[in-house]
Amino acid sequence: MIFLRKLVLSFSLLTSCFITHAHAEKADQDKPVILEAEKVSVNDVQQVYELDGQVLLTKGSILITGEKGNIKVDPEGYEYVDVQGNPESTASFRQRREGPANEFMQGRGQTVTYNAKIELLILTGDASLKRLHNMRMLDQLRGWKIDYDDVQQSYKVSPPANAKAEDLPLARAILSPRRKATLEK
Repeated sequence: MIFLRKLVLSFSLLTSCFITHAHAEKADQDKPVILEAEKVSVNDVQQVYELDGQVLLTKGSILITGEKGNIKVDPEGYEYVDVQGNPESTASFRQRREGPANEFMQGRGQTVTYNAKIELLILTGDASLKRLHNMRMLDQLRGWKIDYDDVQQSYKVSPPANAKAEDLPLARAILSPRRKATLEK
């Protein structure tokens, strides 16, 4: 278990290389949420929305898909989104980034959780997260769970709680050199 802790710590340090100065598109904060699904249940009093079947959530440049979803809105108007995939397909997240044109963050996992108040994305279950520029992958993270904090511009890849040393590697990163990526923009 000590080995796994060291692996997670060293991988967290490695992912600091993945940091850029672009943030999520700020215009997304003021956009309406558009929900589509085969079945939608709305509780306006509690501000809770249940979605079932071919879920599609759009808010500005944010696009979240999956098979089941739950959205809660707090009194300040911030959304808390939880979308699950199914055994045949994963849930997905995509958002345009502020700054360089045509740069996106794109991820998938069995579960996609997004907290709009603190701009935290959590991908769980065979998760991957990519930074794309002109639809070309610049950086990629893979692992069981990925936390992406857009405000702090930090990433964390975690193994499952029951992971064993013989299951390694549990996380993987492909990082483009910053200088090369910057020159091509």
